[in-house]
Amino acid sequence: MSVLFRSRQQGAQQVKISGMRRFLMFWVHHIQQCIGSLGELARYPFASLMTMAVLGLSLTLPATLYVIVKNTDDVGANWQQASEITLFLRQELTQQEVQTFSKRTELAEEVEAVRLIDKEQGLAEFRQRSGFGEALDTLSSNPLPNVLIVIPREGFRTPAAAEALVRKFSEQREVEQARLDLGWLQRFQAIVNLVRDGFLALALLLCVAVILIVGNTIRLNISSKRDEIMVMKLVGATDAYIQRPFLYTGVWYGLVGGIITWLATGALLWWLSGAVRDIADLYDSEFRLTGLNLTEMAVVWGIAIGLGLVGSYIAVRKHVSAIEPR
Repeated sequence: MSVLFRSRQQGAQQVKISGMRRFLMFWVHHIQQCIGSLGELARYPFASLMTMAVLGLSLTLPATLYVIVKNTDDVGANWQQASEITLFLRQELTQQEVQTFSKRTELAEEVEAVRLIDKEQGLAEFRQRSGFGEALDTLSSNPLPNVLIVIPREGFRTPAAAEALVRKFSEQREVEQARLDLGWLQRFQAIVNLVRDGFLALALLLCVAVILIVGNTIRLNISSKRDEIMVMKLVGATDAYIQRPFLYTGVWYGLVGGIITWLATGALLWWLSGAVRDIADLYDSEFRLTGLNLTEMAVVWGIAIGLGLVGSYIAVRKHVSAIEPR
């Protein structure tokens, strides 16, 4: 019994060792084929770099458009948070009633600050800026109303919350008209949405183009090694084993192409940042163009590697299996 138990134990141990050896050799073969595919690319550096450059530059345009859309969204968000509500008060209000309403509005929980522009001050500013001073002197009374500029608190500065606040102020007895000009912001957001949709469509088209370019390159590579593949199949190599070097070639294309995308996108943004800075200075703004952060760069790199892998996978699945020794 003890001999039988020891033999079974030794057999189980040998099976375990054999399984570990197969597991290790599986990864050793993967590493060898990965390095071997890199060596194949090094044999034809110019052609390899051309394919990598096409992949990288194809992704540069959607990456740059993404950065522009992202910065445009940031500008739009800042504008949305800068909402001001203009209240035009009734003409028949006395000065005391205007001051009382201004104080009551300032104490509201939705309001951060209030600025009162009385009608005499408004008329003086209009007289100074319009150049119609003599015509205004002929008026028997001041036609301008008292105006209250209301700045909502942080939580009430979104378009929806600000519009609700406008409706609330419109119901006040002292208010003739409440105005919140969001039409231009809605038009701006519509333009941004159009640019975003166009960016997505263009990105999809360029991604398909990258897959086709990588797939065609891998197809030509497979065709040039047709005889070698037939010999490998004759000695018992599986399709999966033969396909791995070509798949790793696609990964290398995406890896280097992603780096080219980073560099090209950074160069384009550096080129555009000067013009953006000049425009921002004209409007006394501190806005500066921000590029890709580390997470976004990792996503771009992952997309480039994924596209290279998908293109090579489509090519090898179709063409390697079609090569059979006669």
